[in-house]
Amino acid sequence: MEHMKRFTTEPMREILLWLREQFEEAAAGTVVAFEVLDPDLGGSRYAGETVAADGECFIYRGYKAWSDLAELLFCKMLTPRIASAHSVVLRFEKLDIHDSFHTPPASEKEEKYGVASRFFSINKNEEPAFLAAYLKALESVKVEKRTRILNLGINTGDEFALIKEMLTPEQFGAIEFVGIDHSPSAIAHARKRFADDENVSFHVHDINTIGELGLGRFDLIVTIGTLQSPGIDFKPFFMTLVQTYLEKGGAMILGFPNCRWMGGEMIYGAKAPNYAYSELSLLYKDAHYCKKYLQQKKFRVTLTGKEYLFLTATAIGIRQES
Repeated sequence: MEHMKRFTTEPMREILLWLREQFEEAAAGTVVAFEVLDPDLGGSRYAGETVAADGECFIYRGYKAWSDLAELLFCKMLTPRIASAHSVVLRFEKLDIHDSFHTPPASEKEEKYGVASRFFSINKNEEPAFLAAYLKALESVKVEKRTRILNLGINTGDEFALIKEMLTPEQFGAIEFVGIDHSPSAIAHARKRFADDENVSFHVHDINTIGELGLGRFDLIVTIGTLQSPGIDFKPFFMTLVQTYLEKGGAMILGFPNCRWMGGEMIYGAKAPNYAYSELSLLYKDAHYCKKYLQQKKFRVTLTGKEYLFLTATAIGIRQES
């Protein structure tokens, strides 16, 4: 069932409060519809500017503003419908916030991220906000010049798959790839995915005891959304990773999730324990710690991204051949 309201010059605060009221007790899948100025009529205006159409005044907002509003309300913005020559009907559908790997049913710990889990449906490489930032990080470390790459928390191998897409077969084949994850089913899937690539290997293992694998050192270490896991003592493990497993002149790509996955959507904002809303202190604290530590070790460090923050570190004063 759809609810309808028309907005012309009402401020965004009033629209936000009205929508919150509509969705407050609404079930997942509820659609709320409302009529606004067609964003295509805004030209190069900024949100909040006034537009006159057929003798009527409207406050302009672009589609990005409306999409952001839907995300903030844990909704999906559906395809707009034409209402008149100068207005459209926007429709927000409430997400099922319980449809998420963050709140899985009781099961074996390692299979929270296995092939039978909701997490298996997620392909971060198809999300532009993740893809663009990760590609930039790979370009910054000159991934094509690396010889041994370690990925901690590889799951089904998406991060290796993207590197394979970026490189020529010759470049990809010249690199040794090692992936580690604690999910047996995810690693089994990854092994099938890269069955024809003899330079790619995977291990089912707890990264807390990575030393048992005798892997040696790597000139690129990638780990996305893994070091902040509850079962890892973050700071000591990170220091060991740098000191024991990173080659001199090596590089690191660390991904810090600043989002939640629910109802088929990637929603901005990390969720901290004991907070009912997004709270980013822990995320920034961990990222800042890694940045300072790597800078002290003579790395050039950048922090980019949005839904995923990517910390990229490259050794200062050591150039790779071009």
